[in-house]
Amino acid sequence: MFTPSEEQIKNSNIQSFMNKHGISSLTELSHKAKTNLDWYWNAVNEDIGIVWDKKYEKTSDFSKGYPWAKWFVGGKTNIIKSSVEKFSKKIPEKIAYYFISEYYSKSKLSYRDLEINVNKLANGMKSLGVKKGDVVAIYMPMIKESIIAILACAKIGAIQTVIFSGYGSESLKIRLQDCNAKILFVSDGFQRKGNKISQKPAVDEAIKDTNIKKTIVVNYMGIDSYEKSDSLVFYHELISKQSDSCVTEIMDSEDPLFILYTSGTTGKPKGVVHSHGGFSVFAGHQAAYLIDMHQNDILFWPADIGWITGLVWNVYGLLEMGSSAVIYDGAIDWPDYDIVWNLLDEYEATIFGISPTAVRLFKKNNVEPLKNHNLEKIRNIPTTGEPIDEESWWWLFEKVGKKRIPIMNLSGGTEIGGAMLSVFPGMRLKPTTVGIPCPGIDIDVFDDDGNSVINKNGYLVVKAPWPGMTNSLLNDDKRYVETYWSRFENVWFHGDYVLVDEDGLWYMHGRVDDVINISGHRLSTTEIEQCVISNPKISDAASISIPDEITGEAIIIFVVPEMQFKNENLENEISKFVSEKIGKVARPKKVLILSDLPKTRTGKIMRRLLKSKLLGNPLGDLDSLENPQILDEIPKLS
Repeated sequence: MFTPSEEQIKNSNIQSFMNKHGISSLTELSHKAKTNLDWYWNAVNEDIGIVWDKKYEKTSDFSKGYPWAKWFVGGKTNIIKSSVEKFSKKIPEKIAYYFISEYYSKSKLSYRDLEINVNKLANGMKSLGVKKGDVVAIYMPMIKESIIAILACAKIGAIQTVIFSGYGSESLKIRLQDCNAKILFVSDGFQRKGNKISQKPAVDEAIKDTNIKKTIVVNYMGIDSYEKSDSLVFYHELISKQSDSCVTEIMDSEDPLFILYTSGTTGKPKGVVHSHGGFSVFAGHQAAYLIDMHQNDILFWPADIGWITGLVWNVYGLLEMGSSAVIYDGAIDWPDYDIVWNLLDEYEATIFGISPTAVRLFKKNNVEPLKNHNLEKIRNIPTTGEPIDEESWWWLFEKVGKKRIPIMNLSGGTEIGGAMLSVFPGMRLKPTTVGIPCPGIDIDVFDDDGNSVINKNGYLVVKAPWPGMTNSLLNDDKRYVETYWSRFENVWFHGDYVLVDEDGLWYMHGRVDDVINISGHRLSTTEIEQCVISNPKISDAASISIPDEITGEAIIIFVVPEMQFKNENLENEISKFVSEKIGKVARPKKVLILSDLPKTRTGKIMRRLLKSKLLGNPLGDLDSLENPQILDEIPKLS
């Protein structure tokens, strides 16, 4: 159990908010927020300091039903006014971003520099005919021009869609077609783990049969060769003669800010839509209260801007706090495992975000962060992306935080606009907990019949709208309702399997799709995997189900041994270990040894591919896969 210090409690933003409103505890705040959503989100708006050109007339409007909720109704704003513009006036010389590439080139932008760059590109895009409501796609690595492009779009009222730079042509094309993008930003290639990565073949193929009118190329690594044409311009030429001042487009609160696609690992990707008003308030809420970001903080969170984590904490939430971020364009284990810790030390980062997969990578390779690095400035460690196992939680708590820093475990999603469950400053913690529901988000755990349950696995649901909720799905209201609003009446069904313990702490037990039913006994893949990883001989694990004539489903476990045990026959040992720890019902039908698990470039395990390869089914889209060669190690079941 982690117990926070008095200083950690009293200096937090959430405590300051509670003091301002005469609230004595997180429990009291949660209750008051849940019973009076309008009071809470109006108070958050005022506390964060969102800049409105015209103040909203109503905080919320649910008159058309929960799925079609509106927030800050009648308000006029632009998220740029509450972020870049605000702090370029207040703290113009403060560094907003430090940029580092994999080959260690460095640059930085102050808030004033950032505003000038945003204005120049905004004017450049307007000169190309880009106007309010047009969709602009950004298909670039983690470089300064990517963030400038995001902000310049918002400035002129264009709708940005950031597309993960690791996707191939088909994934890129599907997204460009779905959102009807008119402009595409690309780089001339980048580097990963020392390898040159070309984007041009994917771009050339993807833009066929789309509505892309102009491609804007950023000169970065010089890997790809482009020629200027009527449909192609170079970034540096576009901005070179532009004015460094630009009028910010005034937007309605409900006007779209960005479209962000879910990863699309199964089926057609879903286009999630977030708006200027709701997301302005929600992003500030996420940065200020969940990870306790202050103006003097320096964030280092290697989270790609193609995912909601990157957009919330590395871009919009960060800039609404007037904070600084270290943006690294490279792999976290190249040229060696020291790169992350070197950057934390060099830039004296105070908030360090990390994924559970990255933690397991460092743990597996016996990395000792504190041995040669000074990490004393770190005061918060947020983690998200997937459930964290207990061994990894302890590694992070002890090896990085020296048992004095809270692990701010978060859970949410693209459709949520960030996190809806979080550890908060001042909380006593148990390993792996995702804390409590964020105040202002009315979350519960339901059984199959829609009854609230405690100390028992159930479905994560939300019983009322919140400002970060997606505005339907792009071009697909029917899918939106079917996916989120059809399982229980007037209740958001998120698809996560969760448990709340006797102390009111929440735990993630995987996706509902990842629940395995063995002869009527329901087991989550997370529970099985965390059990396997607790074995000292195992560094990583994944579990799936396959059809079984007798039990309905059977468990298959894939394991990655620790280096010193890679030549041992561990199949029987792990099978017995799981049976003893969970019960005979969890005994796997098969244990398969791999050198690694198939993962996306953001570290998520591709269980879908494990199952498809094992059963001999089509593998589908592999564009987001970091290590496709691992699939060759998986045999087809006879």
